Amino acid sequence: MYEVREAPIGVFDSGVGGLTVVREIMRQIPQERIVYFGDTARVPYGTKSRDTVIRYSRQIVRFLKTRNVKAIVIACNTASAYALETLQEETDLPMIGVVKPGARVASRASTGGKIGVIATEATVGSHIYREYIQGLKPESKVFEKACPLFVSLVEEGWLKDPITEAVAQRYLQEMKELHIDTLILGCTHYPLIQSTVRKVIGEEVALINPAYETAIELRELLKREKIDNQEHHKIEKNPYEFFVSDAAERFKTFANSILDYDITNTRQINIEEY
Repeated sequence: MYEVREAPIGVFDSGVGGLTVVREIMRQIPQERIVYFGDTARVPYGTKSRDTVIRYSRQIVRFLKTRNVKAIVIACNTASAYALETLQEETDLPMIGVVKPGARVASRASTGGKIGVIATEATVGSHIYREYIQGLKPESKVFEKACPLFVSLVEEGWLKDPITEAVAQRYLQEMKELHIDTLILGCTHYPLIQSTVRKVIGEEVALINPAYETAIELRELLKREKIDNQEHHKIEKNPYEFFVSDAAERFKTFANSILDYDITNTRQINIEEY
């Protein structure tokens, strides 16, 4: 058993999108160990009901607890919107999502108070970004747009493909006409096509990637709870573990294309057993 400070952080997402959060955690708090679970068998979450997303999230939390994690990051906007509050009530581990950190920085970044949010159908339907932003800055106008095809395009690896750009043009036209000044990438898959979104939406719009802000908030949480790993060296040769519910090899190939760390092993588990 590890000391609590040396225990890993659990991170989960519906698929590969949460790797954008993992990448930032690796960069911002490199001394921490990570256990990642990607629910690749059941992606996407954005078209699922609230009850289903909560059920999936509970199963994943039960699995992460078997890995003796000390804190959990829900690196999925849909699960953050639907399941975070329920899981926090049911779980004794510190837990954060990706919505609040992103909303906070968008509120600070917006110069004209016109903030766009692109996300999954579930996140948009929950209006969680709008509610949180307007709680911080009541005068803000928040425009939400579901972009469900982006998740499939990212999972397919079509990050800089003409089809992805054409889809982005269709999705973002309304935001351009509304003259937003800030755009939240409200799904952890979306930062992987950030350059395409930037090309379509224009240089003058501030793009908000909640992954970076989430890593910073996690660092503060670990310090506050006195569970941060204070050793500034790696605990072991392999400080990062990756688990999926399907297609382990495909996940590993994709992960190695975006992470600063070489993943040598990804294990597939039956998440329905938890």
